[in-house]
Amino acid sequence: MWNLPNSLTLLRIMLVPLLVVVLLTRFEGSDFWGLGIFLLAALTDLFDGMIARKTGRITVAGTLLDPIADKILVSAAFISLVEMGLAPAWMVAIIVGREFAVTGLRQIAQDQGIIIAASWWGKLKTLSQIVAICFLIISEQLGKWALLGKAILWVALAMTLCSLVTYFAAFWHRVVRERA
Repeated sequence: MWNLPNSLTLLRIMLVPLLVVVLLTRFEGSDFWGLGIFLLAALTDLFDGMIARKTGRITVAGTLLDPIADKILVSAAFISLVEMGLAPAWMVAIIVGREFAVTGLRQIAQDQGIIIAASWWGKLKTLSQIVAICFLIISEQLGKWALLGKAILWVALAMTLCSLVTYFAAFWHRVVRERA
């Protein structure tokens, strides 16, 4: 269990409380510190999977922890942005709700021996959410470009909904229809 990819995943989880404290404790440069912590955590997501596949160190623990770590990071960042007044709660509720819904669908499918793999919509959703979070964290520093963060958040919401639809369609096709 204790290998570099899993260590990176655990680091991502451990960075979440620090991220929340830095974002919600306003001090000189807190947005840039928050951005740095968030980007470091997001990069661990990129590298843990890449290293695990290249080195053949894919473990059950890593397979279970990685998506949980991703959801904790993105949910905590978005919820912090709501608290900071930088993201509407209704949008964040949809984004976080999608994470729970898809996790539930994948678990039901897995319990029936069916794997619903990550889709390109899911990957685009993740990328758009990361970019939106980054721009929203530093939106106060962007001046007239601050609206860019809000625009990217709308894109992230659209990608989130498209991703939700594709996972529900895959679930319906692979689990419900095949079992009927």
